[in-house]
Amino acid sequence: MEVLLKRRHTLFFCVFFFLSLNLSACKFKLKTDSPQTLHLVSPEKIKGLDPIYADELYSGIQSNQAYETLLQYHYLKRPYLLVPNLAESMPDISQDGRTYLFHLKKGVLFHDDPCFKNTGGKGREMVAEDVVYSFKRLADPKNASSGWWLFDGKVLGLNEWRDSALKMLLTDYSAPIEGLKALDRYTVQIKLKQRSGLFLYALAMPFTGVVAHEAVKAYGQEFINHAVGTGPFRLAEYNPNSRIVWIKNPTYRTEPYPREGAPGDQEAGLLDDAGKPLPLADRVVVQVIVEPQPMWLNFMSGKLDLTSIPKDNFSTAIAPSKELSSELQSKGITLHKSSALDITRLTFNMSDPIIGNNKALRQAMSLAYDSLTFIELFYNGRALPAQGPIPPGLSGYDFAFKNPYRRFSLSQAKELLAKAGYPNGKGLPALEYASTADSVGRQMSEYTQKMMSAIGIRLNVNTYSWPQFLETIKNKKAQMWEFAWVADYPDAENFLQLFYSKNVSPGPNDSNYSNIEFDRLYEKALLLSDSVERAILYQKMVSIIVEDCPWIFGAHRTVYGLTQPWLRNYKPNDFDHARYKYYRVDVTLKK
Repeated sequence: MEVLLKRRHTLFFCVFFFLSLNLSACKFKLKTDSPQTLHLVSPEKIKGLDPIYADELYSGIQSNQAYETLLQYHYLKRPYLLVPNLAESMPDISQDGRTYLFHLKKGVLFHDDPCFKNTGGKGREMVAEDVVYSFKRLADPKNASSGWWLFDGKVLGLNEWRDSALKMLLTDYSAPIEGLKALDRYTVQIKLKQRSGLFLYALAMPFTGVVAHEAVKAYGQEFINHAVGTGPFRLAEYNPNSRIVWIKNPTYRTEPYPREGAPGDQEAGLLDDAGKPLPLADRVVVQVIVEPQPMWLNFMSGKLDLTSIPKDNFSTAIAPSKELSSELQSKGITLHKSSALDITRLTFNMSDPIIGNNKALRQAMSLAYDSLTFIELFYNGRALPAQGPIPPGLSGYDFAFKNPYRRFSLSQAKELLAKAGYPNGKGLPALEYASTADSVGRQMSEYTQKMMSAIGIRLNVNTYSWPQFLETIKNKKAQMWEFAWVADYPDAENFLQLFYSKNVSPGPNDSNYSNIEFDRLYEKALLLSDSVERAILYQKMVSIIVEDCPWIFGAHRTVYGLTQPWLRNYKPNDFDHARYKYYRVDVTLKK
């Protein structure tokens, strides 16, 4: 899932994220600020709250407070484990591995909302037809969801339904699909074209959140700014320029806090609330604070419950031993460290006639990119230089592999630049570099300019807000940009699909890379379960990518985050986007 390069996702903000409408939608209010109020932060605006557009981490986190998926990840267990969410149990799977039967929980209600006219504004029960509708809506080409790649070519008859929708003025949602059916009120059947060891991961991603057709119809284009789901929180206030407020959903289904976890969780107090009904907090206030220094000051003054550590404050917060400073320890603040399943990268637009058609140019720029210095300057040394797209901790990562174009060598870079037809940069027009407009984004782009100028390459930097930045990339208007990808699920395929030609923009392959041999190996690997054979295929695909150089591989980061002494049940989790429901405030300590 896409995320700003300067920040390692909400693993330690537990928050973030939002599209400017100058809108404040106050649906529900608490008269007073409940003691059980979480105070979190968003470093950017988000695009909206519609799950089918949750193609970056920030909007995914926020939409998942209101919308739920069939499956979710166990909050505490490691390795990561898929468990039922809206589904009553894990699916029944046919012997050939192609047919999935999901039995839904009964009595799950959508949020109360005026769109439910037949019930006088009371939220009705969520049923199997809602799941089918939501998946069709994600597949509808008129909606142009960038999450289509999850289902593309996988569900029997769904591509054909999508193709027929292209020919219609209005999409026919009543048209049957062989591989997607509501067998009865509480049973959903999904048939795949072929066995897949990865398909279940899609059903825990924000894209597949279940929505109500009444809300989509009632709000039309404004549905993206409303949140009418089955989730633990309801939208009370929505002003993406300043703050979002969620309040506890009084009609939320019975879901208990986990009763078991990973080794050490009991000792850490993470099972003290075992069995208690979720959510534990009454209210969540998400402040939009774009710059890191105001965010840091808000945390240090106790106005935020958790935060990441800005690069400029790292030396005061963390001792040379890489542990928390004695000053912060004395305040009861807790340090959390976690190896991220992520990759930072400088991305080339392979559809661009200058960059895309000149492999030697891309390789030269990769050799001129000093990752070690970049990591020290912008991540305080909290990262491992990346040799390829797969991060450590996933099958297919090769500790021994060294990318020949990722060692810093200006002499070799100049040789390749001459081979590309631009000796010392002569004859090469200035390249357009897209960046976010915040201070850290500007600093990163200035340093990248400096690195490329060392071999005679000029960069023109164009700055954008986060939503504008994403739009520019999806529309293939940028030549190159810095970005990061945080895993959507715990499999290396999630990183390799970023190079699959059928996933080009507006899909997740934003480099618009295409290689026939890579695609062949990728499609072969999709049929295999986690095995040595599949890991070998992954490594072959990485070798192809490394040689073609559609990215300059940056770093795999280690995340350092802080929590206040009164925040309970915080545990780093890469995949549980609905994590707010587990947190609570120790009111006595906060007083």
